[in-house]
Amino acid sequence: MRVAAIFYDGVEPIDLGVVGVLSMAKRVTSDLEYFTVSEGGSTVELQNGLKVLMDYSFEDAPYADVFIVTGGPGWKAQATNERMLAFLRKRAAESICAASVCTGSMLLGAAGLLEARPATTKTQVVPPEINPLEALTAEYGAKGLRALVVDDGDIVTGGGVTLGIDTTFYLLERFLGKEVASETARIMEYSAALVANKARLSIVRISELSIVDDVS
Repeated sequence: MRVAAIFYDGVEPIDLGVVGVLSMAKRVTSDLEYFTVSEGGSTVELQNGLKVLMDYSFEDAPYADVFIVTGGPGWKAQATNERMLAFLRKRAAESICAASVCTGSMLLGAAGLLEARPATTKTQVVPPEINPLEALTAEYGAKGLRALVVDDGDIVTGGGVTLGIDTTFYLLERFLGKEVASETARIMEYSAALVANKARLSIVRISELSIVDDVS
């Protein structure tokens, strides 16, 4: 499994948790590769100034089975960045699965990938900020669901902020198996958090037309 994590200026630093989970998972399995991507392929400045060096640009990023779009206030600028949207459309056509965490789903929506499809995103905001889940439906035509994860086959969207960690665990289990996900959670000391989050929010798997309690 090869995973690309997509970043841009204004991503919340906590979304680096996606890379953190993947890094820990590599201690558990050799069947995982991951790398980071941004438009320019050099340094991105995350929300509040943290700078992170990327591995690849849009032009030279290798194939990934799964790509994960991160979230943060910078999504609003990226939603009108045609280079970003074209890259997402191209990669969605090539990859097995397009995924997002937090407001990263807004970019999948802006790219036209969520029209009439079920999806989730961040729901908790500071007034007068508009609820992103409502905007996902109103602006991009998605069928917004309040959930931990929505798995619609070739597109997986995750809930807000720290739930990006849980979404990454979900992807590990789906593609590498429950044992890899569970062992990674154990060595991260995150097993109890997974259980707690599943107790308050559902995992919606559209292919099974049901709500399930996966990823433990």
